[in-house]
Amino acid sequence: MELNGSVAAVVTGGASGLGEATARALAARGVKVAIFDLQADKGEAVAADIGGVFCKVDVTSDASVDEALVKARATHGQERVLICCAGIGSARKTVSRSREDGSIKEYPMADFAKVIEVNLLGTFRCITKSAAGMATLEPDADGARGAIVMTASVAAEDGQMGQVAYSASKGGIVSLTLPIARDLMSEGIRINTILPGIFSTPLMLAAPAQVKDALAASVPFPKRLGMPAEYANLALTMVENDYFNGEDVRLDGGIRMAPR
Repeated sequence: MELNGSVAAVVTGGASGLGEATARALAARGVKVAIFDLQADKGEAVAADIGGVFCKVDVTSDASVDEALVKARATHGQERVLICCAGIGSARKTVSRSREDGSIKEYPMADFAKVIEVNLLGTFRCITKSAAGMATLEPDADGARGAIVMTASVAAEDGQMGQVAYSASKGGIVSLTLPIARDLMSEGIRINTILPGIFSTPLMLAAPAQVKDALAASVPFPKRLGMPAEYANLALTMVENDYFNGEDVRLDGGIRMAPR
């Protein structure tokens, strides 16, 4: 796919971090970008800066995603590119022991379900709705209509203690990749997934310097945190390269996460 001013894109989680970097990279190619996010102030600012449109979106809601797609398509036309970066984290063990009295606590199922709802179901919700729109487009000479990139995590393959819900949600995204690629092959829509390692996102930047230094030192090479622009570069490669389909790619400096 050639990225230029004739292409419209939707980036979920585009107000900050990996999503923002990707939205900016797409806009630098002339792509018309719609940012889907809950962070209105940040999303509006990024959209204004790149000449895009911001849509306040809750990816756990059919109505919210539908309304945002209507707004984005009215402004830019039907999207040919969808980048899914919206997601949340969690830190809780399957069972935990109280330091005060030694009592055992179960993992609250509502907390587990929330992570799955946002990360896994929210991602798929955006994909099926966006792909339905892409399928209405006229295909190019090669039969192509669109491209999708999902965001998983290295936690999908080597989740750490306390990451059970997060790892399950990201592992689910990895497992979606090939079946969706096969589902959409007759429509000329490709899909791939990036598994980022430890990246310099707003959450990570808020950590103490010694924590960030220790994490950077744990990366085989280069010994630093990943940069959002490096994620964006791979996302654009997946969109532009028409033979890139049904793949899950780690982007992690060679790290394999320890148990804790």
